Formats: sequence, structure tokens, C-alpha cells
Amino acid sequence: MAETKRARRTPLFPATSFEEAMALANAIQKHAAGQKVRRLTLFDNMGKSPDSGPSRQLIVNSNKYGLTKGSYASEYLELTPEGAIATGADAPPREKLAARFKLAIEGIAPFKALYDALKGNRLPAASVLEDAAKEHGVPAPDAKECVELFIVNAKFLGILRPIAGAERIIPLEQAMEGLPATESSGGGGGPAVAPTKPWSSERRAAGPSTGTDADGWNSICFYISPIGEPESEQRKHADLFLGSIVEPALEEFGLKVVRADRIGKPGMITAQIIEHVLKAKLVIADLSYHNPNVFYELCLRHVSRLPTVQIIRKSDKIPFDLDQFRTIPIDTSTIYAMVPNLQTYKAEIATQVRTVLQDPDSTDNPVTTYYPNLKVEF
Repeated sequence: MAETKRARRTPLFPATSFEEAMALANAIQKHAAGQKVRRLTLFDNMGKSPDSGPSRQLIVNSNKYGLTKGSYASEYLELTPEGAIATGADAPPREKLAARFKLAIEGIAPFKALYDALKGNRLPAASVLEDAAKEHGVPAPDAKECVELFIVNAKFLGILRPIAGAERIIPLEQAMEGLPATESSGGGGGPAVAPTKPWSSERRAAGPSTGTDADGWNSICFYISPIGEPESEQRKHADLFLGSIVEPALEEFGLKVVRADRIGKPGMITAQIIEHVLKAKLVIADLSYHNPNVFYELCLRHVSRLPTVQIIRKSDKIPFDLDQFRTIPIDTSTIYAMVPNLQTYKAEIATQVRTVLQDPDSTDNPVTTYYPNLKVEF
């Protein structure tokens, strides 16, 4: 099985996407009006322990992107000039995009090299991008992660777009042309990450057994999805997402993707589903069609505080209770909208999977946000 939790081999690029690293800078804007602030005060306002592993990693990644200054041992944290513009509510849109590009792409050597090589061209196959990353000094074991983070950052900035049936990296200048020169484009980003309890194998080990041991559960990703009847629209949707997006995105992690209709064991199907929800190393939940069974199973996973990644059809509205938490939208409106973006969708899912497996406390959900000390054991 592929190793999913390992020490980083290279400091050439941050460990998370630029959007995720912005959480600290956004918090300084929100709680300190963009001014220098005591580290302890800031994290208290964010509802996070200032000395926890996730809090330290948040500071490290924010610093690597050049958004903030001050280490996890500093008394004060503050925005860099570019960080202030990148997250400022009143910054002109073009100026904000330029600042974000400088931090998310230009300031990270391998990302800048990939951008320079690709701008104006279509996005090549992942293997070609990985070779390019290795040519610019990224060690081979880290090349895939580097490429995926670059793709996620490029999409966030709007410089990766589907054009003429293919994903293309457009020059920064072209991306800026469609933005107003002076009007504000709003604030910096979403909510800060709330504290959660550590993920432990003990919390996954209890409960009824279908014969899968602890090591077996460590190799499983349970895919929660609307399934529907054979030949129904929902079944075709579930099969398409599973085969074309979810399974390819998880290849590097050595995880076997299991869906409820493919459990293949005798016994009560409901009991087996719940067991997979509570014991699988990872859950990917597809919120498309607002299927009630999906939300029931997702709730069980949330109270278990275990690694989860959420996806949804872009045409479906994210329910109110979940709309402030990370969910990857996938445009299925037409084949022409979906196919050119497949590589980006797989990279976004892989990036989120890597984050939650390496650090389960790095993501939050409604339970961990509003009841940070709640612990449910099975």
C-alpha cells in the first residue's frame, strides 16, 4: 500500500494549497482589522489552540506563501504587504489578483517554473507535469503533490480555465483583463479552521465486525453516494464520478474505493454501511441530488471526527449547515464543461485527501466547529 503519511522530503513548496493557507491571513483581517496582533489573542478569537499541531502548521504554511510574518513561537503575527492586499476587502480586484499570483505561484519556485512553461498552452498529462517538476529540482516522491498543488492554486486564481475543449493556463495579464480596475471584489475567504480531536485507530476499532481487520480498514475509502436503481440517472452519475474522478484521484494513496452496493458481504446492508462509515480510513461523500441517506451517513462520519472529503454537482446547492465547509463542486452541466476539467477535479480531490490523511485535525465540520470538545466513541 502506498505510504500516505510521511515526513516532507523537500521545503520547495508549502504543504497545503494557497486558499487553505489564507485562513490565518483572513483571520487577522477579521479579528484584528488587518493589524499586527498577539498570536495568543488571534487563536483565541479563532477558537483554536495556539500551540496545537494544526495551528503551528497553519502558521508555517502561511509564512511559506508569504502571507504573514511571525513564527508559531512569536508573540505577534502580522500580514505582509502582499498578504494584506491579497486578503483585503477593499483592495481593487486586479491588485488583489496580482498579489495572490505573486504569493501563490511566483513566490514558489517550482510553481513559477510550471507556470512559465505552460502559460498560453493546454494542460498536459499529469506525468508530463511531474517530469517538469522533477526537472526543476522537485524530488521524484514529491512531484505528484507539487503538480496537484500547482493545479489547485492555478484554478483558485482563475488562471487555469477550460478553453476550446481543454484546460489551459492563461497568462496573468489575460486573467486580469476581465476584472474591474478599481471596484472591490469583497473579502479574503472562508471561515477559519476550528479545533478538533485527534484521529485515533482506537476510535475506529470498536463495533460489529464483517471480518476486516484494522489493517484492512486502513486500506479502504468508503464512497458515500446517491446510487439509485440500475440505469437510473443517479446510478449513472455515481458510476461516472466513481470511475472517472474518485478512483483515479485516489490511485496514489493505495486505497480501495468501496461503495455500498459493492460491499459484497452477507448480512444486513445497513449494518455494513455504518461499519464502513465508522471504520474506513477515508470517506468521500457525494452530496449531489441531496440524497437523505448520504447526509445521514455523513453525519455519523462527522461525529466520529474521521477524515472526510466532500464533493457535489455544481448545479446542486450546498445545504445551509454545510455551505461554510470545504466541498469540491464538479460541473456536470454538459460534457463540454466536465471533460476539460477532469484533471483539475482529480487534483482537487487528491489535495484534500492528502491534507486530511496527513492531518485529520486540519479540516472541520459542523460538529467539530460548534462542539469542539465533543467526542463520540463506538
